[in-house]
Amino acid sequence: MKDRPKILFISRAYPPILGGIENQNYGIANALAKITPTKIIANKGGKKRLPIFLPWILVRGLFVVPRFDVVLFGDGVLAPLGIFWKIFYPKKKYISIVHGLDITFAYKKSLLGKIYRTVNIPALQNSDKLIMVGNETIEQAVKSGIPREKCVFIPNGVQMEEIRQTATWEDLEKVVGMDLAGKKVIFRGGRYVKHKGLEWFIRNVMPQLPAEYILIAAGGGVAKNTAGDENDYPRCVNAVKELKLSERVKLFINMPRADMKVLFNACDLYISPNIKVSGSMEGFGITAIEGAACGRMVMASEMEGLKDAVKDGQNGFLVEPGNAEQWVKKIETIFEAGSEFEKTFGKKARKFVEENYTWEKISRRYLEEIIRTAGTH
Repeated sequence: MKDRPKILFISRAYPPILGGIENQNYGIANALAKITPTKIIANKGGKKRLPIFLPWILVRGLFVVPRFDVVLFGDGVLAPLGIFWKIFYPKKKYISIVHGLDITFAYKKSLLGKIYRTVNIPALQNSDKLIMVGNETIEQAVKSGIPREKCVFIPNGVQMEEIRQTATWEDLEKVVGMDLAGKKVIFRGGRYVKHKGLEWFIRNVMPQLPAEYILIAAGGGVAKNTAGDENDYPRCVNAVKELKLSERVKLFINMPRADMKVLFNACDLYISPNIKVSGSMEGFGITAIEGAACGRMVMASEMEGLKDAVKDGQNGFLVEPGNAEQWVKKIETIFEAGSEFEKTFGKKARKFVEENYTWEKISRRYLEEIIRTAGTH
């Protein structure tokens, strides 16, 4: 083996499809490719193409794996491939990135959950190394019988040049489609799933905030009959209607990335109000990092992977999950501190992200762990 290991990166979730795992896989794969020989084989057609991609890559891998030192999987769903290929190539190293859902899906009381427990958890247990996106993911993995010594925490990263842009208040008004004069804009980005806490925030926090505080939420909806978390968008819509908040809460589904970036760069406050939901968890919380990267004020629930993403007082503020009074008080305190405080803290938060969460820095941590596992010298 040469000084830099040859990596075969395999992803089942990759752009142009938008999503947390897709963005994460793209970010780390391309960052690794800049510092060590890396071949990327990815499913770019979303979940509908998986029934074709999985058997195809299973067979193709038999011919491709021999040319590489390490196989790095983009998530735990693909871990069984490594166990199969290890039969033919036992000296190769098989490493998997593990996201929160890669563990919690095993708790699902369904046929797919049972299959996952039977097939994927043992595959993760027998992998050579597991790179966990959050410390809480490690704790949940250990509870599932995965050896702690096989787990290492490396946070997700962000592409500063991709997410940051100049966005004016007029740009924001155009995206939102409303007059925002005299308003304070709170933004929440991410999938519409229950543990993200959006419905909870609409019902419990928004009614207590001043009328000039506006909430904008944008993210992907979860398709029907999709394995994983249930779509929470309809419940959020109902909450807005029931509480008559249509003038203060705007919900957008599957918004283009370009418009999302306007929201990230022009909002007054970015929030991740996650709540505890059995069978689900936040592996890391990349959108909170994106908000800080754009120099925004960030507030997040002090739980699960969000504690790894947001460092209180450094790149945002942590708040007790499910504590509406604390959320209301903290939001009002931040806005009452004035624009100068927002601007100063925003610069501090952006610098913190640049120093700790860029893919350039994160990829080097990946490479160090891969070299350690593969025994490259």
